[in-house]
Amino acid sequence: MIFNTMMFMIWFSVWILLSWPIEIKDVISGILVALFVMFMTTGVMGPKDLSGRKNISLLGYLGRAMWFVCYVFVFLWECLKANIDVAYRVIHPDLLIRPGTIRIRVSLKSDIGLTFLASSITLTPGMTTIDIDKVNGVLYVHKLYIKDDDRKLAVVDKFEHILSRIFE
Repeated sequence: MIFNTMMFMIWFSVWILLSWPIEIKDVISGILVALFVMFMTTGVMGPKDLSGRKNISLLGYLGRAMWFVCYVFVFLWECLKANIDVAYRVIHPDLLIRPGTIRIRVSLKSDIGLTFLASSITLTPGMTTIDIDKVNGVLYVHKLYIKDDDRKLAVVDKFEHILSRIFE
């Protein structure tokens, strides 16, 4: 119960900070959003000793929440850049496209971390995650334009770095 109350306060504070200056409608919607996010993230970030994960202090949960907010901003920025790149390629049809599938090694081990990473890649225009090989730590990604040195995508590195701090 204390964990849920603290998570609610964290998510509500994030909501209020993002919707500053506040009005009564922001407070009401913030309460609803914070409750929803609290219930959705309790299973992911909650204390689970039975599954082999160590208990994390409240400060650790606060850190994970802040990294999640950072992840949202990084994802939105990378998505915007990819949208501009794809739109530019559509407007200028003489630009080359070189579609193909690449194999990317990742260090994330948790199911939720891999799912977030694969979904983030797929939601970024120009790339689609085709398959996840959890045993070998590999993602197969289809990309609109493959360069010769595309062994590790910069966007995957950014996402993976942040997601490892949230879910690992």
